[in-house]
Amino acid sequence: MPERLQSYIALVRLNKPIGILLLLWPTLWGLFLASDGWPALSMLLIFCVGTVLMRSAGCAINDYADRDFDKHVLRTKERPLTSGKISKKEAVLIAIGLALVSFLLIQPLNILTKHLSVFAVIIAGIYPFTKRFFSIPQAVLGVAFGFGIPMAYAAIQNMIPIEAWILLIGNIFWAIAYDTAYAMVDRDDDIRLGLKTSAITFGRFDVTAITICYGILFASQIWVAELAGLSKWFYLGWIAALGCAIYELRLISSRKRDACFKAFLHNNWLGASLFLGIFLGLILE
Repeated sequence: MPERLQSYIALVRLNKPIGILLLLWPTLWGLFLASDGWPALSMLLIFCVGTVLMRSAGCAINDYADRDFDKHVLRTKERPLTSGKISKKEAVLIAIGLALVSFLLIQPLNILTKHLSVFAVIIAGIYPFTKRFFSIPQAVLGVAFGFGIPMAYAAIQNMIPIEAWILLIGNIFWAIAYDTAYAMVDRDDDIRLGLKTSAITFGRFDVTAITICYGILFASQIWVAELAGLSKWFYLGWIAALGCAIYELRLISSRKRDACFKAFLHNNWLGASLFLGIFLGLILE
């Protein structure tokens, strides 16, 4: 594979799909709930491909925003933009190109979904810069990573009911939880560089804060399940997700870098378990 292409893949993190999955699961929660369990194949493809495109665009903008900080962090100093393998202009053009393709992808959808997509792009573009002034930028990430929820309801129902907003709020707290674990990996470097993250803001109460965030996520899921009339089969996935959260809390309680990063990655299974619960609750009586 040509080195330039490898650099582009690394820039948009296609070689590290965890971000795609953490963005995809809440989108699928909303998509399946909005369609009562059976979204049209075309709708499923649009949202899945759009998830990949927008996460990739977000990564390119993130690296552009952090280019002067990443070179001082061991974990990120070899990223393509920071190491000089690609230029700042290339990174911006890639981000814009991916966002435009994503917008073209949703042209068959209704006008409400298109309007929401504009907000989604703005939020994704703003997030990387919030680490300079906002004490909990992970909350902004949660909005960006959960915006597929109201978009899914808008695309299918041409409206956004209360359950969509509850689902989004739950996702914001989930993002704060898993991205705080991620930020704990780089906490020392972020303090040295003067950046703001929830791991720094929460300080010695980091594990407690993550526990509370998980609690809000699980409570919101129960609330949505009641509003949507899901069957008791929903709790099969909910309990599996709770087990994932307990395991992740045990990992981060050590506050060791490797353990915190492992906990962050494991959130993929938590999101998948909640999706399984929603799916079962919709299709089984």
